[in-house]
Parts: sequence; C-alpha cells; structure tokens
Amino acid sequence: MRVGIVGYGNLGRGVEAAIRSCQDLELGAVFTRRDPAGIQIQTEGVPVLPYAQMNQMKDQIDVMILCGGSATDLPEMTPEVAGSFHVIDSFDTHANIPTHFANVDAAAKKAGKIAVISVGWDPGLFSLNRLYANAILPNGTDYTFWGKGVSQGHSDAVRRISGVLDARQYTVPVPEAVERVRSGENPVLTTRQKHTRECFVVAKEGADLEAIETAIKTMPNYFSDYDTSVTFISQDEMNRNHSGLPHGGSVLRTGVTGFRGETKHTIEYTLTLESNPEFTASVLVACARAALRMAAAGDCGCKTIFDLPPAALSPLSGEELRATML
Repeated sequence: MRVGIVGYGNLGRGVEAAIRSCQDLELGAVFTRRDPAGIQIQTEGVPVLPYAQMNQMKDQIDVMILCGGSATDLPEMTPEVAGSFHVIDSFDTHANIPTHFANVDAAAKKAGKIAVISVGWDPGLFSLNRLYANAILPNGTDYTFWGKGVSQGHSDAVRRISGVLDARQYTVPVPEAVERVRSGENPVLTTRQKHTRECFVVAKEGADLEAIETAIKTMPNYFSDYDTSVTFISQDEMNRNHSGLPHGGSVLRTGVTGFRGETKHTIEYTLTLESNPEFTASVLVACARAALRMAAAGDCGCKTIFDLPPAALSPLSGEELRATML
C-alpha cells in the first residue's frame, strides 16, 4: 500500500519514519507547498513534489496522510484532497470537529473515498478510551490530564511576545488532583486545580523581563486561568535541555456499580511520549491501513477513530490476532 505525505515538518518526518516500520506500507511521494528542492527526506528514490502536482499521482498513491496544522491548513486541505484520494488527518480543534467532519464527509462521499479525521492521541486514542469507559461505567465522571509535555501552540504564543527570542511551555498535571481522582473521590476540579504551566524563556538582550512575565501570566485563553511559572534561561540551556517534544497524559473515568452504587471503579489509560509528533505519526499510519481496508470493502465517507474496526489497524490477520492478542 503506497502512502503519500502532505507536509514535511515534525509530523511529516514522523510519518516517514513510521512507514519504515511497516512491511505492508511504502512511501510513494512527499508533497509540499515549499520549494521541493529545499527538502531532504530520508527515503531514497522517493520524489518530493509540489502540492499543486498531487493530482498527477492519483494512480500511484493509495492514501494521503495530511500533516498540516488544524488552525488554517486542514479545514481547507482535507476536503480538497479527499476529492481525489483516501485521506488521514490529525485535526485536533475539538470544538470544530463536527463542522470539519461534515465538510470532509461531503467531499469524500462525492468522490467515493474514505477520509479518517482527528486521529492521534487526543483526539484519537484518548477519545476511544473515553468511549469504552463511558459504555462500561455509565454512572461515572470523566477526567483528562495532559502532560507533563510541551504545548507547541502555547510555546508559539510566548514566542510572539515582544522581547522573547525563544520559549518552551510545559503543561503539568497537578499531582494532588490526579491522586484525588485515582482514589475514587470523584472531585469537581477547576481548570486551575487540574494543571499548571511552566514557561522557559530566552529573552532578547535588554528586554524587560518583568513585562514579559506579566504578559505571559495574564494572557487570556492561554495562561490567565492557570498557575504559571516563568523561568528565564540562556539559548544554550534551551538547546541543551528543551529541544525535544515530549508529551502524554491520562484519561480516567471513575464510576460505580451495584444496586445502590456501592462499588467503586477507576479506569485509567496513560501515555508517556518522548516525541509527540512521532507517536502521533504512528497512529496516523495505523489508521491509513484501516482506511484502505475499509475502502477495499466498499465503504466511503468521513470516519473517526470510533468507526475503525480495531482489527483493521493491525497488519496481522484475524487468525494471528486471535492467537496472540485475544
């Protein structure tokens, strides 16, 4: 099965690496809106082509994995590409998923293609575990904790502040809150009680550090609702200690069973990721396999992680799965 990659940033490079681990998949081409001559991929013999030439590869690519951003790229790109190819994306603006689904579904059904949207780990694997937990414990409460990990969007917001040269922002779960949930206390937690934010900032020479710290801590929609720490460091320290993109988190559901709700239970699913984009890429690649299998069975339209048969994600046959994993 031949895969195309659209966009070659951190996520696109992760997809290329993930494909190498799959004997049933191979990379067919990389498409970019940048100058292809300036992009060096790791797979020999695979072309890097302009985005505008994508439709010339219809007969040579089975599925496209879209590695653009959710803010402006994917809302336009996914419906467009779904008009010609089976597609996978990692659209992660939770509130806008229903609108994105409707737009992509219309395009994919018109073209007779499968489009799988919003797969990764949240939305994606965390979403699936919320579904399982809610189905099993209907009398209960959901909790999601993110981190400790780098928030790329929040880091970018800090870098846009006047006087900031570089920045990383870590989202950190409050340990006491996590333990209260795990203990079955079923607490009602505010935003501030669930997470803190840690900012490491490289300031430009002569910048007003107090003004930068105030701008960070009072930034609406990003930091004002959280207890936030700001630490100023050198660029060398930033490069040495904060160059990676780790992330992860936990999704939990606490609930009760029994005739009087007397029996408590906790379901927890946890990820600890050294590289957010590489792990997300691996989820995208598994979903690409599932999409092609569903397409081969005659299905079409937009799908989410909820619609993919678990067995379709695996390269193993049903017989092999039953013998080794059931």
